[in-house]
Amino acid sequence: MSEYGSFPGVRPRRLRTTPTMRRMVAQTRLHPADLILPAFVREGIDAPVPIAAMPGVVQHTRDTLRKAAVEAVEAGVSGIMLFGVPEESKKDATGSAGTDPDGILQQALRDVRAEVGDELLVMSDLCLDEFTDHGHCGVLDAKGRVDNDATLERYAEMAQVQADAGAHVVGPSGMMDGQVGVIRDALDQTGHEDVSVLAYTVKYSSAFFGPFREAVGSSLRGDRKTYQQDPANASESLRELALDLQEGADMVMVKPAGPYLDILAKVAEASDVPVLAYQISGEYAMIEAAAEKGWIDRDSAIHEALLGIKRAGARNILTYWAVEVARNLR
Repeated sequence: MSEYGSFPGVRPRRLRTTPTMRRMVAQTRLHPADLILPAFVREGIDAPVPIAAMPGVVQHTRDTLRKAAVEAVEAGVSGIMLFGVPEESKKDATGSAGTDPDGILQQALRDVRAEVGDELLVMSDLCLDEFTDHGHCGVLDAKGRVDNDATLERYAEMAQVQADAGAHVVGPSGMMDGQVGVIRDALDQTGHEDVSVLAYTVKYSSAFFGPFREAVGSSLRGDRKTYQQDPANASESLRELALDLQEGADMVMVKPAGPYLDILAKVAEASDVPVLAYQISGEYAMIEAAAEKGWIDRDSAIHEALLGIKRAGARNILTYWAVEVARNLR
């Protein structure tokens, strides 16, 4: 006799019998508005440049970025996070192209706001790594170490020029101590009280960032272990969360997403502001590569990966599949 023989009412499988039943009782659902599209815009090109390690993703021209933003609006996604890729000759030790009002990122922000207005949240990566000739997220001191406080001064400038260019949301991703408070003050003091701060509260020093460095043309030699978090550690994530909330973060981020679902769940439980997660380049590349080999079903794997991130507690997800998935959900 089955172990359920004495308990005929115990049949969890009854709620899995048909697609309609499974859809009705699903506890977690994806919606186009849950998704945010990261996008790269590169200076000095006249056609999109494919990113070899991220099939289907490109470095946009200013014109094709405008079109991508319109497509995002039509698909129903909530936002677009912009990353600027300057010409190599414009990189320097302090990342001055990042605070140039006519730098590629600021031009892109103005372009996208002019194209879509408030129909899409226009977000900007607030970090120096794309613009420095050494590839670090901050200014270096005489010994070649990232100088936290000198970097904060640069971040304050970046916040102002990005807000001037039209960013609805700035996303400080450099993991400098005190960055949220300094940026919030800089925005408030320059008449940008309505610009939100999306704090990269949890950002691990991850091997899964590899393809992203190709995407932004990174000049980094070495690693960022002295300021990004150690993958072995969990408790400091909640300490970072407490500090960012105290400093005025409007939203917080966990990055990467997939390898850190335990951290995402802890942060989501403790946070009283929206929690976002970034499904990063390596997560994207793994699924695309396995699907290209025929080892997994691509569409099912994408949906499952995103569903897992949402189930762990993310309010919104940055994903390179944002527009594709949003279209499929509608």
